[in-house]
Amino acid sequence: MTSKAQLACRVCGLIQIEPPWGKDGNSPNYEICDCCGVEFGYEDSSLTGIKNYRKKWLQTGKNWVSKDDMPENWNVDEQLKNIPVQYT
Repeated sequence: MTSKAQLACRVCGLIQIEPPWGKDGNSPNYEICDCCGVEFGYEDSSLTGIKNYRKKWLQTGKNWVSKDDMPENWNVDEQLKNIPVQYT
């Protein structure tokens, strides 16, 4: 069974349909997060990259890349809680 932590974007915490880093946590799927726009396996491949990308995303307005997929009552603070602690 795939855990919520395995499904969360390491940058913004959006829960994905498939694990962005595979079930083993080491095999990125190179998809793009609909929320923050990170490419799994590229900009989120190091803790420094994750933190830098998150900082830039937050500072530039927390904009969704796929605005049509943004939930009506979206709460960024709640979503950020999904980020596994090792990536905060």
